[in-house]
Amino acid sequence: MATWRLRTVSRVLCTLRRIRIVSTELSSCADLKAFKLHSAAITRSSFSMFQVEKRGTENALDYRLYFKNEEGSYISPFHDVPLHANKGAGNGVPHKQAKISAIENIFNMVVEVPRWTNAKMEIATKEELNPIKQDVKKGKLRYVANVFPHKGYIWNYGALPQTWEDPHHIDPATGCKGDNDPIDVCEIGSRVCSCGEVVKVKVLGVLAMIDEGETDWKLIAINVEDPEADKFNDIDDVKMYKPSYLEATKEWFRFYKVPDGKPENGFAFSGQFKDKDFALKVIQQTHEFWNKLISKKADGGELICTNVSVGDSPFHCKAAKAQQIVYSKPEPSQPEPITADVDKWHYVKK
Repeated sequence: MATWRLRTVSRVLCTLRRIRIVSTELSSCADLKAFKLHSAAITRSSFSMFQVEKRGTENALDYRLYFKNEEGSYISPFHDVPLHANKGAGNGVPHKQAKISAIENIFNMVVEVPRWTNAKMEIATKEELNPIKQDVKKGKLRYVANVFPHKGYIWNYGALPQTWEDPHHIDPATGCKGDNDPIDVCEIGSRVCSCGEVVKVKVLGVLAMIDEGETDWKLIAINVEDPEADKFNDIDDVKMYKPSYLEATKEWFRFYKVPDGKPENGFAFSGQFKDKDFALKVIQQTHEFWNKLISKKADGGELICTNVSVGDSPFHCKAAKAQQIVYSKPEPSQPEPITADVDKWHYVKK
C-alpha cells in the first residue's frame, strides 16, 4: 500500500511539474497574444475529416481560409475534397464515370457562407489551393444586401467540390453557357454552419438561375445530420414540410443584385424547381466537366487546378509544395470591424 501511494504521489508531482513548465514557457512568450491567435486559427468541423486554417486578417482583403485533410496536409477544397461523401479522395482521374445512383445521393458540401450572414465568401478558383476568400468589387469587400424581408443568405450556402460549370458548354436545357465555378448549393437544414465546414448533404432538387447570360445552377439540399433529414427525399418534400421556402429562395436570387444597380436575375424552366433525378444528372455532368478540367483536357483559362490527391492530374503537387504556398501568406491577426451599412435594409418593388 505504501509503495502504491508513493507511485501515485510521484505521478501527480510529475504532472504538476509539466504543467508549470508549459505555463512558464507560455508566460515568457514575447507575443502570447499572437500564440493564442495562431491556435484559434485552426478549427475542425464537427464530424468532419477536414480542418480550416486562417491566414491574414478577417474582414480584410488578405483574409483566407486554407483547408487541411485528416493527415494535416494542405489541400484544395475545389479539387481534393471528394464529391461523394462515402468515397475517399481519388488517386487518379477515372476515364469514365459511372452513373450516380440513388444510394450515392450523399455529397460533400463546402460551406462558404453561413445562414443569416452577408459576407460573400467563396472558393478562390483562381488562387493556388483555392482557399475561401471574400469576394471583392471595385477594391472593396463584397457583402450581399438585405433585400426585405431577407437578412443575408437564407440558407447555408456553398458548393460541391470536384464539379465545374464549363463556360464553353452551352446547356441544351437552358441555352446558356456555364458560369465557370463549382456548382452552388443551398443547404436548408436547421443548423447554422460555419464558413469552411464540410458537411454531408442529400440533394433534393435544383433551380436554374440565368445570371448575365450564364447558367448558374442552385442545388437544394439538406444536411444528412439534420433531425428532419429523413423526411426530405425530393423537391416536393420541401414544398410540404417547409412551405414558402422555395418561393423565398427564388425571390432571393431574383432580387439580390438589384440594390447594386444590376437587373433582376432570370430563370430557365419558367422558374420551376427541377426534381432530385434532374439535379443528379446536372451534378454528374458538372463532375465530368471537372474531370476534363483536372486532366487538362478542357480549357480552364485562369482557373488554378493545383491539387495533392489526384495523382494522374498534370496539376498534382507534393504536400511540401502545398505547405510552402500556405506558409507564404500572412499570419492571422485580430479581425477588422465590419461597417454598419452591412445591416442596412433595401426595399425592392416586386
